[in-house]
Amino acid sequence: MLISDSLNGGEILQIALSRIEQNYPMTPYLLDGFYRDIKKVGGTYISLLEAAVKIYDEGYREPRNKFKLHERVALLEVRRSMGYSSKFTTYFDQDNLLEDLLLHNSIKYRHFPSEQIFFNSLNRERDSYYNGHEVFVVSLRCEYSLTTFVEKGTYAIIHTEYESNQEEVLTKKRGLESKFVSLKRVIDFKPFEGKYYLNYIAVDSKVNWYDIKTKELKFETELSQSLLINEIIPNPTERITTTEKMKNYGLQYQDLPYNKEFWDNYNVIKESPLDRKVIDDLEKHGALDKQFKGY
Repeated sequence: MLISDSLNGGEILQIALSRIEQNYPMTPYLLDGFYRDIKKVGGTYISLLEAAVKIYDEGYREPRNKFKLHERVALLEVRRSMGYSSKFTTYFDQDNLLEDLLLHNSIKYRHFPSEQIFFNSLNRERDSYYNGHEVFVVSLRCEYSLTTFVEKGTYAIIHTEYESNQEEVLTKKRGLESKFVSLKRVIDFKPFEGKYYLNYIAVDSKVNWYDIKTKELKFETELSQSLLINEIIPNPTERITTTEKMKNYGLQYQDLPYNKEFWDNYNVIKESPLDRKVIDDLEKHGALDKQFKGY
């Protein structure tokens, strides 16, 4: 019998990780979600992309390849601002950013270190509540910070936050060198019919570009990504076929014609409004609605 009061942070997280297959879906499910990414250069927002998506997955069994996407995603509707044709967009990753975001699900993809030294380094904070659930709070403060909420009783990981500020050289392009500045990741789960499903995931990353010769800072870039799940369908009768699923290159290159009627009636937009500064910056190129139409 486990006496929860005597457990340290490492023991709590080890139990939680050992119970992933008990607490998360192990049979197929379908998620209906809303994806958004916003790009910023030197403090000014330059582009926006939004998509309504369906995500099909077989369950939370531990994957052999922890860096290959196992979910199948279908794009239902996509819209983007004119900023995607800005000269600065080439300084952002041109891969499929939604695929990258899903791969940040550290619980599904088992990205936690397995070495005992990691678990020994974890702290148990004061127990707390999260969304009405009594939780253990486990944290780590080193070259990065990690805070994880583990539900008491089930030992389900229901919320985790990660932040790193380690500077690291990434790539070189057009006489410039990029350096990773920071990354912040938030993953949240919600209970549904006895299992925990992804509720939302958000990743904010910052990369600075320097002149290779002079080392002078030329400009700063920021990418904010989020995925909000608005419907969960366990054991669906439908799947996402190979022909329906999104391609593995940038969403801006596989977008669909702008469907104004759909977006006008899409409630998730009303629940997740854009910040006023984002709108003001983007509308320097004209009204967003006209940009979505591709004028």
